[in-house]
Amino acid sequence: MAGLEKILGEIRAQADESVRKILEEAENEAKAIRDEAGKEAEGNAERHEREAKKRVEDRLNRKVSAAALKKRQMLLAEKQKLIGEVLETAKKSFVEMPEDKYFEAMLGLVEKNALSEPGQIRFNARDLGRLPRDFASKIENTAFKKGGRLTLSKDAADIDGGFLLIYDGIEQNCSISSMFETNAEELSDEIQKILF
Repeated sequence: MAGLEKILGEIRAQADESVRKILEEAENEAKAIRDEAGKEAEGNAERHEREAKKRVEDRLNRKVSAAALKKRQMLLAEKQKLIGEVLETAKKSFVEMPEDKYFEAMLGLVEKNALSEPGQIRFNARDLGRLPRDFASKIENTAFKKGGRLTLSKDAADIDGGFLLIYDGIEQNCSISSMFETNAEELSDEIQKILF
């Protein structure tokens, strides 16, 4: 029986050695898997961190761009408001300039806009009431130089200043508002150059 015990002991020892080797291999394999998983998790964490930083950076850039756009829009709106105020002030100053300068400017406009045909010129009630004595003859002379004829209408035009030229029933609006509207873009550009 001693021989059987010896054989059984050897079998047990071999089995124990096999089990130990299998366990050792399994532990080594598990350690390698854990190490690899740890590295992968570390890599994933770094990648997730990079992606999160990129998303935060992108969001921040969009917010900065949106804020810059809003700032530009606000500045543009303020500039347009200032230009509008300057244009309104200029228009008011033109209408309220001293009579001699105002009617001198009106003669210049007549010279620029009169046609070489008979017509009529119509002022607003305020201007009709303050026309210089010789202004009607100055208008006639100015129109005559261009080959036309203009007569002063006693009917008041519903305009802020300036005048209407009427040729064959067709009105040519030379009012102050019309001149400012017609030249608004050009005037705005000039004001912008001065202000900004």
